[in-house]
Parts: sequence; C-alpha cells; structure tokens
Amino acid sequence: MTAEGIPDETVSVRMEEIRKAAEDGGYILNPDPDFVRSLVAGICVNEQRYGYAACPCRLASGNREEDLDIICPCDYRDPDLNDFGACYCALYVSAGVAAGTVQAPCVPERRPARQQRKKARESSATIAGKVSMPVWRCRVCGYLCARENPPLVCPICKASQDRFVRFM
Repeated sequence: MTAEGIPDETVSVRMEEIRKAAEDGGYILNPDPDFVRSLVAGICVNEQRYGYAACPCRLASGNREEDLDIICPCDYRDPDLNDFGACYCALYVSAGVAAGTVQAPCVPERRPARQQRKKARESSATIAGKVSMPVWRCRVCGYLCARENPPLVCPICKASQDRFVRFM
C-alpha cells in the first residue's frame, strides 16, 4: 500500500500503462523511477477521488469538464516540454533532461486562472470556424495538431519536430 492508501499493484499497473503510452507517443518519462512512482500514485489517488486522472501537481476541482485541461497528460505538457524540457510536474522530460545533459529549470505554471479558463471555454463555444492557434502538419504521415508549437515527436510516425510544417 502506498502512503495514499493505493495498492502497490494498482500503481505498478498504471505506471506501465503510462510508460507504454509515453513510449508509443514518442515521449520520455522522468528517469527517476521513485519520482515517477510517486507521481503515478498521485494520479491513482485523483482517479479514485474524482473519477479521472487529474494531474497530481495541480489542484483539481472535482468537475471533469472544468479540469479537462489537467487530465494527465495535461494540455500544457507539450508547450512545457518545448519551452523548458520538462512538463510542470516533470513526469515527462526531453531527451536531454533524461540523459542528464540538460538540467530542466523550474517550470512556471501556465494554466490560466479559473475565470480565464471559463471565459475561454465560453468564447470558444461561440466562435465557430475560427482557428485560435496554428495548425501543424507532419510531413511524413499527415498528422495534424493545433497548438502553439508542433510536438517534439509525431505521436503517429515518431518523426521529429523539424518534420512539421505550419498548415494553417
């Protein structure tokens, strides 16, 4: 049993699921297994508490719709990886951070305040057809994603970030 009351086997199974999903998506988990285990235990606690895998490094509201942006892997993972080499909780890291050749700085919180998130949800529901951020296309497989920057690695074909072009 973990300190949070989650069976060790549950944490181990969830760790393997997260590791496999990261590997399949071209992402790298933090190389410290004890650190990863503690974060995964936090995810398990949040799954038990709220019914969804809220990021363990942020305070969830208990309202899934309000917390969609912080369900692990959260919406901020890729921008954090691009800008800092690690996500906010450091579950996901860049190759340089994993290899120890780059030290990840303290990652600032980029999640907007509750009122700003609510306002953004309301405005995005009323603005049909407008693109609020760039759309990137993988030149290898055609994968499309809408975000400020392309992913470090294409989740479909594993092509590197430099293989993406701005589509819209």
